[in-house]
Amino acid sequence: MYLLEHDAKALLAERGVPVPHGVLIADAASIPELPAGPWVVKGQIAAGGRGKAGLVQRAATAAQVSTLAGSMLGRVVKEKRVASVRVEQQVSAAEEMYFGLLLDAAAGGVRVIVSGRGGMDVEALPRDEIRSETVLPQQEAIVACVDRLAAGMAGHKAAALRAAAPLLATTFLNCEATLVEINPLFVKQDGTWLAGDAKIVTDDNALERQPGLRTLLAAHTDIYPEVALKLEHGFDYVVVDPEGEVGLLTTGAGLSMMLIDELRAAGLRPFNFLDIRTGGLRGQTTRLVTVLQWIAAAPRVRIVLVNMFGGITDMGEFSRLLVRALQETPALKVPVVVRLAGNGLAVARDVLVAAGIPMHTDLDLAVEDLQRQLAGTAG
Repeated sequence: MYLLEHDAKALLAERGVPVPHGVLIADAASIPELPAGPWVVKGQIAAGGRGKAGLVQRAATAAQVSTLAGSMLGRVVKEKRVASVRVEQQVSAAEEMYFGLLLDAAAGGVRVIVSGRGGMDVEALPRDEIRSETVLPQQEAIVACVDRLAAGMAGHKAAALRAAAPLLATTFLNCEATLVEINPLFVKQDGTWLAGDAKIVTDDNALERQPGLRTLLAAHTDIYPEVALKLEHGFDYVVVDPEGEVGLLTTGAGLSMMLIDELRAAGLRPFNFLDIRTGGLRGQTTRLVTVLQWIAAAPRVRIVLVNMFGGITDMGEFSRLLVRALQETPALKVPVVVRLAGNGLAVARDVLVAAGIPMHTDLDLAVEDLQRQLAGTAG
């Protein structure tokens, strides 16, 4: 779950991380009591690059806060709508640094990244200004790593990094995060510091072990709809193109992402990403019907592609469930193209043909079938 900055800072503050005082605004006509100014007005979306997109602006008066908030609310940036704005105190007389903790799955550790400089252009910093190591996912290892990486930096900067390390390491590990990034990390000459901006991404699969994050999610299902759906239904479903014409009933996160790329390369517009996880069907049509209903409600979808690769799952059994699910979803009135790979294909073909649904085992042929049928409906 990619937390909005406001939620990320609330989570950090609960764990002792100093952050600028701020409030959240959802309606420019109803401004809550502001902390002491001047202020920074920040549009809240779950994406980076907000500063360059004009979603981070300074304000010297309450009137400017209202104007800026009104100009940001409702904007769509990086395909995300700004539904709220955080207004927080400006930080003065401080230098900008960078501190990041990133899950390194390939190495089985945590990538620790620090720099004596930070801000919007941190990606453009020379390599020799970025210090990094991968260590074991343990607080002691992370803290020791930061101590090594801070060696040789100016005294106030090194002190700030060493003070931040245990707090951010605890947050990263206890929240089962995949990313905790503070950029900028504001540092003053006396070594005190503040998290000027915060990016936190948590592991959706760990939500069952994270009551605090579940409470946050329950209170803001409108802000984190995909994660809320996953927690409720047990699988990943994301609308990738509201105007998409191809609904997807697929399994395998990586395979599904590759399929989306292939469809786009073929000039088609997939509507959704899905990892239905066939092992969770358990002989029931519930998950399939749920997805088909969501796709049926999409205004632009003209066809559905079912793409299943079964290692353990028997495709004959899956096909029987699919046919039942289609029968239980009368709202879906578009053609269905099926491509299956795995065990039980002969039985699957018989089941699908009896239901009037042709089956492909070659993805390229399935895509050609999609294109042919879409061209026919267009004509």
